[in-house]
Amino acid sequence: MKNDLPVSSAGLSGPAGFLRSSEPLSLSPVPAPATSLLEEAADLLVVHLDFAAALDRCERGCESLASDPDCESSAEVKCSLCIVGIQALAEMNRWREVLSWVLQYYQVPERLPPKILELCILLYSTVKEPHVMLEVDSYWLRDLTNQNLPSYGTLMELHLLHVLLPLGQFVEAEELVQGCDAFNKEQQLEALRTINERKCQWVQQEETQSAPEEQPATARDKLLGSVSRKLLTILTVLRRALGSMSSHFCSSPYKKTLLAALIVCLVVVRLDPAAPTSLPFLYRLVQLCHQAWVAVFSPLYRPPVQD
Repeated sequence: MKNDLPVSSAGLSGPAGFLRSSEPLSLSPVPAPATSLLEEAADLLVVHLDFAAALDRCERGCESLASDPDCESSAEVKCSLCIVGIQALAEMNRWREVLSWVLQYYQVPERLPPKILELCILLYSTVKEPHVMLEVDSYWLRDLTNQNLPSYGTLMELHLLHVLLPLGQFVEAEELVQGCDAFNKEQQLEALRTINERKCQWVQQEETQSAPEEQPATARDKLLGSVSRKLLTILTVLRRALGSMSSHFCSSPYKKTLLAALIVCLVVVRLDPAAPTSLPFLYRLVQLCHQAWVAVFSPLYRPPVQD
């Protein structure tokens, strides 16, 4: 399937610098004001680079032809004025207004001339927004009158390459090719081959984009797993230490020592510590505290006891 379309010599240097029409402009005799405005608009666009003034001339020219929209010569001049207007809008980076600006003179997508539809497809494909033309193209291609035009096959191909495939609508593209009478058998096979190739590229691109997202997640999982293992080890050691201490505190000698100390404290509390008779009890209490200290700490870590 061909990707490069035949183009004319007129073009742009702005956002849609390669926008071209595959059909040459042919003008029939038309009213002088419209022709004059078209020539002036083209001169302002190409020579003077005054895009705003060129757009103004195009709008005035289209309005002057509104009185006789069905005249063939008027339709050709109107189409030419819209083409110049589209290029002026693109040069002013007002490409978002192109479709609505054109439709105000043609009302419905089905009535758009093939040359204008072609420029719109190429424009929105260039700015990476092909979805804008999805519905417009669908209406135009389903129209029975448009299906009899010589340029129908070219516009079908443009819609396929620049709208459906970039949007990843491969099923719709296959159905469109298989049901298109404008393509012969060889062209259909070539189109289906192109669709399969673009589909494979789409899948590979999605896998490439998703791979970098999985790697940080794996590294994060590894880090969390390492931290979890370290925390589990610390908790296990702490549990063992607490278990050892609790078993030591609950041993029988320690319980007896604690009970003796409690009894002595009760006795001392009832006595007067300043009285001479209470001194033996206080001395005994000190000895019991020393024994409790020895019972709590193991011999390896026993601190020295001074008299």
